[in-house]
Amino acid sequence: MVKDTNGRDKNDDTDLDWDDDYIASDFTRRQTLDMFAAGGLMAALAPLIGGLSSPAFASADDETVKIGYLPITDATALLVAHGMGYFEEEGLKADRPTLIRGWSPLVEGFVSNKFNLVHFLKPIPVWMRYNNKIPVKLMAWAHTNGSALVVGGHTDITDFSQLGGKQVAVPFWYSMHNIVLQYALRKSGITPVIKAEGEALAPNECNLQILPPPEMPASLASRKIDAFIVAEPFNAMGELKAGGRVLRFTGDIWKNHPCCVICMHEQATSEKQEWTQKVMNAVVKAQIYASQNKAEAARLMSKDGEGYLPMPAPIVERAMTLYQDDSGYIDTGAIKHAESWGNGRIDFQPWPYPSATRLIVEEMNNTVVGGDTTFLKGLDPQFVADDLVEYSYVKNALEKFPEWKNDPSVNPGDPFNREEILEL
Repeated sequence: MVKDTNGRDKNDDTDLDWDDDYIASDFTRRQTLDMFAAGGLMAALAPLIGGLSSPAFASADDETVKIGYLPITDATALLVAHGMGYFEEEGLKADRPTLIRGWSPLVEGFVSNKFNLVHFLKPIPVWMRYNNKIPVKLMAWAHTNGSALVVGGHTDITDFSQLGGKQVAVPFWYSMHNIVLQYALRKSGITPVIKAEGEALAPNECNLQILPPPEMPASLASRKIDAFIVAEPFNAMGELKAGGRVLRFTGDIWKNHPCCVICMHEQATSEKQEWTQKVMNAVVKAQIYASQNKAEAARLMSKDGEGYLPMPAPIVERAMTLYQDDSGYIDTGAIKHAESWGNGRIDFQPWPYPSATRLIVEEMNNTVVGGDTTFLKGLDPQFVADDLVEYSYVKNALEKFPEWKNDPSVNPGDPFNREEILEL
């Protein structure tokens, strides 16, 4: 019987093949992420943005739903909506979603109107709208939770306080992953820093670096890094393929936090209201399905199903289902609040709580990042919550499909309001 790094029985993972060519060529390249992280993406996009007339930011006359996505579980709502035929049920034509290799080309595709429905890391539309004046609207959350910090099997790390002197990879400076990680480090007496390779670290310093998600498991296995924090299914891959173990799930630190969000062009939301509402109806229905049928949704998305994700079903299923019913995670402290919080490894509810948006803007100013942060200076959290987010369409859809309240991340007594809870 084969054991994983937490001592649990598992199938031999030799048949859980992973496409090495995909790792090398079909995702976010390191130089692209470094450029974005350093504030250089605007320079790369400037000729494109500058050459566009205002209508190009909106959905064109063709009302076909055109989805762009990265191959991570954050895209579940969009992929399930397509795979289950929910757009067609609303009377819409939807092209097969287009897999994109990184955040930079996804932004480019959105700006050039190649896509009219996408998911972005939540800080990205903040950057787009207030740094670059791109008329993007945040329409709904794509999911809640869904990420973790994975430490290498070569380490003896059992607590955030032991990350001093270690190398930790994050997927993007402006990400929920970086925000939650640095909160946990500060609470544990560790100072997050960004230092060059080979530069000495103090015992209380944790060095952060940008690393594309597909490179994280391999880098962990080869001991180039000591830990990584990222979206699923790369945490599951780290466990199954790289000898890693989950130190802590991010949703067990920030209760039901957002990560990726659903975005559309602002002009479409104002000029094509019926179309926009139908799109949001399909997205909300997909989230309800994913919430109630996580294993089925995982298989649908996997390369054993509709092939939206290049990972085999066992990895995607683990990433979406294995959580509080696994005693190993409780015993190791990867989960501390399961009983009181009642959330899952990943959950699906679309309502974009203003309280979370405000907290994200505040934390973006408090988080150590590489590059220029000038656009954040004086950016009022309440203004962003009111201006960036379009609440009416998703609320209409939620009223049409009240089953969304059954997701464990929703308080049925007051589903449209909540208090943000961070607890290490």
